[in-house]
Amino acid sequence: MLEVTINDETRKLDIDPNTPLLWVIREQFQLMGTKFGCGIAQCGACTVHIDGTAVRSCVTMVGSVAGKKVNTIESIAKNGDLHPIQQAWIDEQVPQCGYCQSGQIMSALALLEGNANPTDEDIDVAMRGNICRCGTYSRIRSAIKRVASGEVLA
Repeated sequence: MLEVTINDETRKLDIDPNTPLLWVIREQFQLMGTKFGCGIAQCGACTVHIDGTAVRSCVTMVGSVAGKKVNTIESIAKNGDLHPIQQAWIDEQVPQCGYCQSGQIMSALALLEGNANPTDEDIDVAMRGNICRCGTYSRIRSAIKRVASGEVLA
């Protein structure tokens, strides 16, 4: 039995510790915001936070998160109020197809939590593991800068 905490909900699971965290999030916790993209940590669609650090859940084994705090995209809005990064995504009209956006937002949030005023280079480095097939990178950068500047009040 493994004890896993996702979005402040703890469950004991009878599961192989080598099961990818992504499948536990989606199948055991029924949280569908975290997406399967590539399965090899190259696209970023599955990005979640583990103890505040952005990680790819498709290659993170659930056994490695025992005793750690896992947060998904579903955890960042509070009491029905969007997180400023979510509001900035809307304000900048970032999503087109939207498939990669939860992973993009989780990477951007980790960046901003560690660096409140990132440069373009900081943004490029933090976001380089997230692929957007629609090519909305300039809007992603604008949304991150909008939050960093304090323009967004969600």
